[in-house]
Amino acid sequence: MPPSATCTSNRAAHICGSKLNTTLELIRHGVPSPNVRVASTPEAALQTMEQMGRVRPDGRFDRPVVLKPAVGSWGRLLAKVNDRDAAEAILEHKDTLGSYHHSIFYIQEYVNKKAGRDIRTFVVGDETIAAISRTSAHWITNTARGGTAEAVKVTPDIHRISVAAAKACGGGVLAIDLLEREDGELLVNEVNYTMEFKNSITPTGVNIPGKVVDYALGVGAGHIAISSYSAMPAGAGAR
Repeated sequence: MPPSATCTSNRAAHICGSKLNTTLELIRHGVPSPNVRVASTPEAALQTMEQMGRVRPDGRFDRPVVLKPAVGSWGRLLAKVNDRDAAEAILEHKDTLGSYHHSIFYIQEYVNKKAGRDIRTFVVGDETIAAISRTSAHWITNTARGGTAEAVKVTPDIHRISVAAAKACGGGVLAIDLLEREDGELLVNEVNYTMEFKNSITPTGVNIPGKVVDYALGVGAGHIAISSYSAMPAGAGAR
């Protein structure tokens, strides 16, 4: 295998290692994703959450917002914010803790998910090899935190938006987290360049590691070229 051959590029790692970088690439390539705002101070973050949540005179939000760390995994350090009091408390904690993870305020709209589930797809090259739905009694559905996985059919719409997201973020071997609005619109929530699949092999019946190995061998032999996408294909994200 040539020493420079990699299945997932350093560009993909740079993009997917930061939710902010991921969001910027998805927007740049026209891939549907939830509405996001970023703030660099607690004061700006509070104002942004109040605007996105449509704060009422009593401090409650008409719609929740989600505060995430720009870098993180497994659904850790996420907060669903429903009112000004909660927003102020969380922002005070972050400001006091003061670490890098708490210095950037990545604020995302809360998406009411169809059937209370989200969808994770596994993209290897140009193929969406498998998909699962994740459900939980909690609003965070990660299987690492107790969410339940079930196989999902890879529909043309799911395939199109998954591959578009993967290529926008550098291509290779990636897992795509999708949200489905109640009207059926698909949105890319996150793109993962160090995908985990332990809880997805049994429900899907797909030999995910075998697919990855086959792809790696193809890349190493020069039979497969990693490509990135320059535009969103027609119909991706549509119902």
